[in-house]
Amino acid sequence: MTYTGERIYIRFFEVSDAEALLSLHKRNREFFQAFTPLREESYYTLDKQISNIHSWEEDRKKGTKFNFGIFLKETDELIGDISLFEVIRGPLQKAMMGYSLDAAHNGKGYMSEAAKLVVRYAFEHEKLHRLEAGVKPSNGGSLRILEKAGFQREGIARKNVKINDVWEDHVMLSLLYEDLYTEPREA
Repeated sequence: MTYTGERIYIRFFEVSDAEALLSLHKRNREFFQAFTPLREESYYTLDKQISNIHSWEEDRKKGTKFNFGIFLKETDELIGDISLFEVIRGPLQKAMMGYSLDAAHNGKGYMSEAAKLVVRYAFEHEKLHRLEAGVKPSNGGSLRILEKAGFQREGIARKNVKINDVWEDHVMLSLLYEDLYTEPREA
């Protein structure tokens, strides 16, 4: 399944993406580390990336997590990832959204495109009602991406995520189906 924007497209990861995914993470290790929990050294191996992709395929089949690669339309280069995780069904119908983008491609609007595509996937294909995201207050770029996609700030989750051995506050944002769509959800 592929969703296409003006300059990028997103699709589920395939095993054939493992080398490009490893390269992305190695190139951006220090950059990503400022925003993500610590990763063990084994994360930065081809075997681990292949294992991750297989795990994501299983999660997708169960409907609990959806991991997409972000690719440039012009070159098919993998420049980032975006995911829906902690998917909860039943009366909640919600998920968390997270993402990362190659530092060399920051500030060009690619992540804003990808976020809008994943939102569309979540609401139209997965029939979710609510999306949530958490961002360190100092990460103004990420906050702008979510707000451009329609997310609204709800408050601060105190000491929400452990990053580099420090419990960090996060601005919590959400987006509801009815924030973007006027037609009622199918029963």
